Amino acid sequence: MAVMLIDTHCHLDFPDFAPEQPEIVARAHAAGVGRMITISTHVAKFGFIAAIAERYDNVFCTVGTHPNHALDEPEASPEQLVELAKHPKCVAFGEAGLDYHYNHAPKETAARVFRNHIAAARIAGLPLVIHTRDADEDCAAILRDEMGKGTFTALLHCFTASRELAETAMELGLYISFSGVVTFKNSQNLRDIAAAIPLERILVETDAPFLAPVPHRGKRNEPSFVVDTARVLAGLKGLSEADFAAATTANALRLFSRMPPLGAAEMAA
Repeated sequence: MAVMLIDTHCHLDFPDFAPEQPEIVARAHAAGVGRMITISTHVAKFGFIAAIAERYDNVFCTVGTHPNHALDEPEASPEQLVELAKHPKCVAFGEAGLDYHYNHAPKETAARVFRNHIAAARIAGLPLVIHTRDADEDCAAILRDEMGKGTFTALLHCFTASRELAETAMELGLYISFSGVVTFKNSQNLRDIAAAIPLERILVETDAPFLAPVPHRGKRNEPSFVVDTARVLAGLKGLSEADFAAATTANALRLFSRMPPLGAAEMAA
């Protein structure tokens, strides 16, 4: 049985991929990656990101502002984000959230931009891709507060946070996506968290070009490498690679509901 995965988070617009973007997309398909979602970090660059999604049938995109750009990027209102998200290949908002590791934006600015994206997700009925780093308590507090204003769907991408934040995400009905970090030798605590997350809430990603999984660690990451991350997670769940791929692909299609079902051509690796 062919392995069929969705890389729910990569950055095909980054300069690392410019010289060989078509080859990278082709390698992903050959490896059994049926879909890729290229993630926005700058609202102002959404046209460029959407053009990449338009170029490839199996690539979709998001619209949003990374917290590290919350200060230097023009601040989009929820209504402006919703309007941009009407693009047919746009399946989510983000990545938005909090990053206290780099602190490139004042906390209050990042929080306001984060809440604007949550409001857009609530209005449009599309999920939010959340970036959170070294900000577990504040992220959890904002998610709880905003969920009290009205439900929305979201995922915590490239999860490397605490068990407590993972439990908050499960309590709020959110999803968690694991990257190549879960394959690293020193990530046993993260593997323990992944093993405890219900299968129906797990997604896989590369965050390419960053965080290449073992055995590619130290190299430029690319969407085809999500297969290696999925293999480790399948082992943690006691599943075959094919069964784990089927489960996480179903999860991704349920969360990113604007994406159509996988077609025969996509599934023919």
